[in-house]
Amino acid sequence: MRILLYSPLLLDQYLRGYNSKFKALLHKVIMHGSYHKSISLEMLAAVTPPEHEVVIWKSSYEKVNYDEFFDIVGIRTTTTDSLFSYKVADEYRRRGVTVVLGGWHASAMPMEAKQHADSVVVGEGEEIWPRLLKDFQRGKLKSFYYQRKPVEPEKIPDVSSYHLKDFAPAIQASRGCPYQCEFCSETIVNSKKIFRPRPIEKVVKEIKAMPGSTFIFHDASLTINPEYTKNLFRAIIGLNKHFFCNGNADVLGKDEELLELAKEAGCVGWLIGFESISQESLKSVSKKTNKVEDYIKTVDKIHEYGMMISGSFVFGFDGDTIDVFDRTKEFVDNSGIDMPDAMILTPFPGTPLFYRLEKENRILTKDWSKYDHRHVVFRPKNMTPDELLENTQKLYDDFFSKKDVIKRTLKSIRLGYNPFISTLFQNITMSTMEMNVEIKP
Repeated sequence: MRILLYSPLLLDQYLRGYNSKFKALLHKVIMHGSYHKSISLEMLAAVTPPEHEVVIWKSSYEKVNYDEFFDIVGIRTTTTDSLFSYKVADEYRRRGVTVVLGGWHASAMPMEAKQHADSVVVGEGEEIWPRLLKDFQRGKLKSFYYQRKPVEPEKIPDVSSYHLKDFAPAIQASRGCPYQCEFCSETIVNSKKIFRPRPIEKVVKEIKAMPGSTFIFHDASLTINPEYTKNLFRAIIGLNKHFFCNGNADVLGKDEELLELAKEAGCVGWLIGFESISQESLKSVSKKTNKVEDYIKTVDKIHEYGMMISGSFVFGFDGDTIDVFDRTKEFVDNSGIDMPDAMILTPFPGTPLFYRLEKENRILTKDWSKYDHRHVVFRPKNMTPDELLENTQKLYDDFFSKKDVIKRTLKSIRLGYNPFISTLFQNITMSTMEMNVEIKP
């Protein structure tokens, strides 16, 4: 069989949605050089029986070549791109091609996804996919396939042979997050709450086989099990690779051995979900790992070991009042975070936050294309939707004013060449982005 695995890429769409065409083009060019698209399609390709031909496309839905022949098409969905995925699925089905939908959005909204597909995969796909293909060949394709138990870490496949040249290489050393914060997409697939580290020797082998010298870890966090991560870092010291990874503020602020090993292994920087400088706001969404009083210490420790920090801040929590924006700007300036991000709280379907806000009648729209951290799709508790949007936009613009970008970039020189280049590139990339951009399929 000839199989297409497809994921819509929304970057090209920004040319239609941005107010500034120059800014849109600049953002597209920069993002295409640094974008880390999910590797879930590569994982499906890796578990596809070798007698089949697999083609992976990650492109704008407008660039899909429907005239190219495929026996079956698998499409990955996230909430933000689900409407684009549905449009592609509908067109393939109109042409008589069998379509399977999977991914986080299909897992959260399987009945909705089924309206656009012959079959829907709910949950992790590595064990389901080969079985689904056999059913399809026998003419017995089921409407729904459910992954009832977590995929064992030993079965998470090596995807080093499937990296696309247009995207930076990525790897997943572990899967699952036990913290289950109310707003996090990790809560959508139940088995993802069970932390499952892959055998270190398999991860190292995959890293060695990766093209180029830089990659990103697609793990929810590499601080969930610090001992596992330390052993992994020890094993990749000397490979001359450079990487970026996610981590939690509490562990990174106190585990100096982890930081030292990370630096020696080639870590350039950490993405940390600080989320809020309000402890009350963190409590409201069950973010138990963060202690606001320790944030500065965490930033200082990571900088001490020569790594940069991308810090995300989310606005619209029930504990947020209007003053949270000014206080966050003050904290970012004082802390020296190298690349801050200001995002609007987004209640993705399938998360506890979505169900709670829906029960409270606070969901304003189910236009999934607006579920992107850049639009307000719910009614905040202590401000109006317009106040949330306008203040987040202002803070974002303040973060990425020329003055602030230059200041942060110059300060990062002390961290060394790779953290400096990463800080420069990330700040330029983020400074080209606009809030509230309308992108419709």
